Amino acid sequence: MLKGVVSVMPGYAGGPSTGVGNSVSYGQVSTGATGHAEAVRIEYDPTRISYETLLTVFFATHDPTSLNRQGADVGTQYRSTVLYTTDTQKRAAERMIQELNASTEQGKPIVTEVKPFEHFYEGENYHRDYYANNKDQSYCQIVINPKLEKVRKKFADLIKTS
Repeated sequence: MLKGVVSVMPGYAGGPSTGVGNSVSYGQVSTGATGHAEAVRIEYDPTRISYETLLTVFFATHDPTSLNRQGADVGTQYRSTVLYTTDTQKRAAERMIQELNASTEQGKPIVTEVKPFEHFYEGENYHRDYYANNKDQSYCQIVINPKLEKVRKKFADLIKTS
């Protein structure tokens, strides 16, 4: 985990609310019919890590140039999205996308959507700490390990040591 990040929760967001007390499951989201995307809720201490730094790590550790796709996972539920809670966050995300598009860092235009946060549905228990509990699974070896290695190399100074 990064210094300043308090908690991370996998889940689903970006689609319409299902109403008070209702939930969304991986089985439903994986069909693409809910309008939700796989998402992560990050709680952080802004005195220790900035929103801009979180955005930098986000854009550096996934493919923000592929529409509705991350690796072999295809569908709107795998789209790249930033869900903001304040106008300041919205402007920061849009500014970073403009900067990345103006540079040659990504090579292709950023397709990450930026939209207001409406509701987050927590993922099922088996999604929590997925990597820690499944390091030997092929998905972890092929998809997650390279991303973690990238984070360790590019953002070593941000990683918690304990």
